[in-house]
Amino acid sequence: MNAKLLKQISESISAATKQPFELRRTTPVGGGSINESSRIEGADGTSYFLKLNDFRHQDIFLSEAAGLDALAATRTLRVPRVIAQGVADGQCYLVLEHLQLNARGDAGLLGERLAALHRCSTDRFGFDRDNFIGTTPQPNGWKEDWIAFWREQRLGFQLRLAAKNGYGGELQQLGERLLEALPAFFSAYTPRPSLLHGDLWGGNHAYLADGAPVMFDPAVYYGDRECDIAMTELFGGYPANFYAAYRAAWPLDAGYAGRRDLYNLYHILNHANLFGAGYVRQAEQTMRRLLSGIE
Repeated sequence: MNAKLLKQISESISAATKQPFELRRTTPVGGGSINESSRIEGADGTSYFLKLNDFRHQDIFLSEAAGLDALAATRTLRVPRVIAQGVADGQCYLVLEHLQLNARGDAGLLGERLAALHRCSTDRFGFDRDNFIGTTPQPNGWKEDWIAFWREQRLGFQLRLAAKNGYGGELQQLGERLLEALPAFFSAYTPRPSLLHGDLWGGNHAYLADGAPVMFDPAVYYGDRECDIAMTELFGGYPANFYAAYRAAWPLDAGYAGRRDLYNLYHILNHANLFGAGYVRQAEQTMRRLLSGIE
């Protein structure tokens, strides 16, 4: 990082905290594939978590900050506090509270507090702004009808993007059939809008030293709470006491298992659009399985 960028970041932190901050040390932090991340330390020993990217990705950081603020406002789950964000010398930056995180902690408390988050509701599906799932745009225009929202702004959006990326043929044919058949998955179930993390895989939560859970890297919107639970099962699953605590706090509908793949298909399609054709086959297999269950 050059002097101009460091100066701008230091000034932004000082303005946000109303305390002088002189950046003295940066330590790279691994684990992410989208941004350059570091722990930055001031002359007084104060530390923050810094994300950097090309200035063209500024809206990703703006969306992340909005999502973290929305989660923090619920006072249900701990998230890193947003300190500052901006653009300097061709790069955008996001400064967050630095938290010392551990891989293990109280998974039961995570399940209980996730249920509390999901009880934060509104009267429509969507969010105040569009955001991102990874680096893929995620449209969040408000809709009163959940099926229409999932058809148009989740599965339909990803299928249209896949077509632009050259994935046509059977993927699109199966997708069209599934979009038409969506009401069959909701014949005896009417979701209520819940505030969702939106990208709840195992890499987007951790624990403080006392075991308290922390969430980060959200893709928030108001949707069916089953979407968050489904994604926790997509890449290996969470500990059993997480699910037990969640269900004890707010039992899932009996038909959840039949919708789990429908919700995870969104993320599989997104992986196909981000990482290539290997996920296209998985998406096609998922759609065949979903269609066979209702036709």
